[in-house]
Amino acid sequence: MTALTAGKTVTISVLKVPAAPRHRKTIERLMRLQPAVQRTLTRVAKRRGRENPRNQRGGRMWTSRIPATRCVSASLGASFPLKVTAKIIPDIQAVSRFIKID
Repeated sequence: MTALTAGKTVTISVLKVPAAPRHRKTIERLMRLQPAVQRTLTRVAKRRGRENPRNQRGGRMWTSRIPATRCVSASLGASFPLKVTAKIIPDIQAVSRFIKID
């Protein structure tokens, strides 16, 4: 495993898809830190906020919120660049047996 230092950009590859949801969610959370993915999520969230369907329920207007978009998935062989910060080093170490760091 490569020594993790804050400020360094590394490439992370998924070697094994974890069976436990907590580890899978951690990998997906790390994948969502990419700037391109964040731009996509922001754009989709703005649109979702404008286009939530409204209907009348019990004499009042009710907004049916559309669920959040899942644009990344921790699949076998997925690879992504990530800028390491001191805040995410514990997350990377928690899933280190499922990922490879280059």
